[in-house]
Amino acid sequence: MSVDTKTPMIPSDNSNRESFAEVALRLGGASADEARRTGVLDSADDQVEDLFAPQYQTVNSPVHRAIWDAHVPTELFYCPVDMPSEDVNRVSQRSLSLVRFHRDHGTLLNENGKIADEVLADLGDAGYWGTLVSPEYGGSGASMQQFANLITSMASIDPTVAGLASVHGCIGAVDPVRSFGTPEQKQRFLPKLADGTRLSAFALTEPGAGSDLTALQTTAVRDGDEYIVNGEKLFITNAIEGRTIGLVCKIDGKPSVLIVDLPDHQDEHFRLNRYGIYALARAHNNGLVFKDFRVPAENLLHPIRGDGLTIAYHGLNLGRVSLCANAAGTMRWMLAEMLPWASYRSTYGQAIDRRELVRRRIGRMAGLIVACDAMTQWCAGLLDQGFRGEMECIVAKIFGSEAQKEAAIELFMKTHGGRSFLKGHLFGDNVHEFLAPCIYEGEGEMLGMAFFKSVVKHHGKTFFEPIGRTLHERGIAQPNLANPGHLWALRKPMTDYAAWYLGRRVRGSHWTQLPDMSADLRRHAKFAQRTLSSGGFEISATMRRHQLKLADRQCRMSELSLKMQNALVMLVTSLYAAKTNDAVTRAAGLAVCQELRRKITGEFPTDREYREVTTLGKTIAEEGWQALDGVRAGGILMPYK
Repeated sequence: MSVDTKTPMIPSDNSNRESFAEVALRLGGASADEARRTGVLDSADDQVEDLFAPQYQTVNSPVHRAIWDAHVPTELFYCPVDMPSEDVNRVSQRSLSLVRFHRDHGTLLNENGKIADEVLADLGDAGYWGTLVSPEYGGSGASMQQFANLITSMASIDPTVAGLASVHGCIGAVDPVRSFGTPEQKQRFLPKLADGTRLSAFALTEPGAGSDLTALQTTAVRDGDEYIVNGEKLFITNAIEGRTIGLVCKIDGKPSVLIVDLPDHQDEHFRLNRYGIYALARAHNNGLVFKDFRVPAENLLHPIRGDGLTIAYHGLNLGRVSLCANAAGTMRWMLAEMLPWASYRSTYGQAIDRRELVRRRIGRMAGLIVACDAMTQWCAGLLDQGFRGEMECIVAKIFGSEAQKEAAIELFMKTHGGRSFLKGHLFGDNVHEFLAPCIYEGEGEMLGMAFFKSVVKHHGKTFFEPIGRTLHERGIAQPNLANPGHLWALRKPMTDYAAWYLGRRVRGSHWTQLPDMSADLRRHAKFAQRTLSSGGFEISATMRRHQLKLADRQCRMSELSLKMQNALVMLVTSLYAAKTNDAVTRAAGLAVCQELRRKITGEFPTDREYREVTTLGKTIAEEGWQALDGVRAGGILMPYK
């Protein structure tokens, strides 16, 4: 059996043989079309894996090892800070100063409420758009961790400007060209992408193709030295005339990527589909319509392995880390706005920052910031080391977007009350921006199931796939172990599974020593380790229970996935907090670890935990916090004193 809708093709001399995932889905009641489309995604996933050295592939990733291995290095879950080079530091400081200047002088936005062209050009001169581009092509060659730190700092000034750097450098044309382009293509495209002459986007989504990437309808047909493109793209950020896009289309039925310089003017072959959209208010987000649109054939990217979906998957991990980094900066801005209002606003003769509920909100937001900082630093560091990082980056994206949503609604809005909805208020002007990241780079629960499928893939292929293959070959739809014939047919795969199960039960799981840390942080770190290690048994039991039907048990997969995600964030945050010299940051890390632990266990907060988080809030309200240094708060709207 197989529970994995991403299981790879089984090698065979028969090229027409179905992948086991297709067989499992078909036997589980899925349509032939769904099974076929799943096989396409399986192949793309395997092709991405092949881009990485074995030690950096998913089966050797920190998360996979934590759940399935008997011996786990604790040090895999912390990455030291990567200090920027002089060039990267200069670009970062110039870019941040420039955006602060435009913000303070009211020139950040144009008359239509979009980031002004002058600002985009100034950022190009500062080197902002070339942060991830090699110096060979005019960039500063920042590591992913350095880039993510810049995103966090920029988001505390303006999240849209921070987000555009991610769109351009991670999921736009920069990463596809630098990672998959030929030397000639790199020389032709990267210098203009680095200096901002050509800002970029990635055109993947279509009216009928979002999470289901196999539903692509845009095509490109070879005609001499050109491709003729027909189709429509939707919800493409940064897509206007004169930009450069990575266009995902089908060529001879195969997903492919063309690097396309959009013309400066619309015509009968290319037009924008403009629509009203509440999110991305300060950026351009449009549809693209192509009708017999010609693109030079030399613009086609040729990955060594895989196809256009391989290219798309590669950049998404970078974008997911950037989204978490952006959330960390955006929540800093929220917290910086909360503090003066909480000090100003009085009820019954007392400032609300002296109320326990408000102090809890302040402490809770600080914890979410620290956890996002921890996940960003760790995931970006893993990518810099060479890991694929798919599961880790998915968790960073989900946690970051959900943390920002909670911070905006439950902590920020409720503290500001009715003023939150005033025009000019940070919440009122940005509520859609705060919520939309739950959809960006993959909707959260869908990504949670993708995380789960990546967790079970190797285990299912090793122990459950042989069972399913045997059942399929013998024509057994429902195995009955009381039937001697069934039991005999399954003797080999079941013996292998029993050997794994009993071996893990007897040997247990062993983690290397934790670093020096407070007793409370150590307690949470050990709990997270135990939860992850026991997760393998829990997941395997779920696979046994639901068998071929597990692919349809989305709620169960989502629940197990979230449990593992919370344990992972808890472990990474506890290690991150233990390394800091700042007492407030350590306390904030402890606060979020306590909350994550309660989500896993279902327990209620103790009085001690309430005291700790409200004391944290009191300290930040009265003494400040170094994480907010340089973050400016706006004025009080409708003051009454």
